[in-house]
Amino acid sequence: MSEIIKSNRTKGIICIIASALGFALMSACVKLAGDLPNFQKVFFRNLVSALVALYLIMKHKGSLTGKKENRKLLILRSAFGTLGVILNFYAIDKLVLSDANMLNKLSPFLVVILCAIFLKEKINKVQIGSIIIAFIGALFIIKPTFSIEVIPYIIGVMGALFAASAYTCLRAIGNKEESYTIVFFFSMFSLITILPAFIYVYEPMTLAQLSYLILAGVFASLGQFGITLAYRYAPAKEISIFDYSNIIFSAILSIFLFNQIPDMLSIVGYLIVFSAAFYIFLYNKKLDKIENRK
Repeated sequence: MSEIIKSNRTKGIICIIASALGFALMSACVKLAGDLPNFQKVFFRNLVSALVALYLIMKHKGSLTGKKENRKLLILRSAFGTLGVILNFYAIDKLVLSDANMLNKLSPFLVVILCAIFLKEKINKVQIGSIIIAFIGALFIIKPTFSIEVIPYIIGVMGALFAASAYTCLRAIGNKEESYTIVFFFSMFSLITILPAFIYVYEPMTLAQLSYLILAGVFASLGQFGITLAYRYAPAKEISIFDYSNIIFSAILSIFLFNQIPDMLSIVGYLIVFSAAFYIFLYNKKLDKIENRK
């Protein structure tokens, strides 16, 4: 039995690292697409995801719109997710890639707060402490000033907040819907709601720009389905720490593709946020051992 558990945990770790790589490559492709309107980038990113999810729904004879009782949560998840992607893409365009992605990785800490408020999940002193530490780390990345330069960082944090809101809705949905139904509903909601803005701001693209946006959608699909599979193989508390490999991938891509090197304060911020996540990971493992002895 222990071998099966270890095997599933290993599969979960592989899937979540693949997901982290997928989202890092998505971010790089969004940045490589150049100076195109944000809504245009988001549209193509979600168009590819919608097509991939539609293929899986047809293959498994699944639902396009989900169960009626889950519709409200699916709409909320989609609205928050769309806003999160729009703000995250803006931050990716304006900031060092690893800075933008690390700010987005504040979402797991924000999920704990939102689940405590809206889902009445218990929050303990250790979790509160880790959240405070994570936000201290974020301040090192943001480097607050009273200049206009801080705006992309604030937008990056807001993107993480909306992403956390979407994940909180997913937590409330639980296993009541298939992953491909959730991804399709979100992608189609996003495409429909931003279509007027997409048409209004649309700019002609070169073949290279179009290719980068299609690739962004492909890598986003890898990220979305990778993380969904990961949490089916193993509990989030056992494997979520490996999602922070995204920052390593992003930092490497920043250096080699964009010649952008994070400054020392940002690196300190990364280490603080990662330390908070790692501490929670160790704390959860300790809790598991105590519970297994009972």
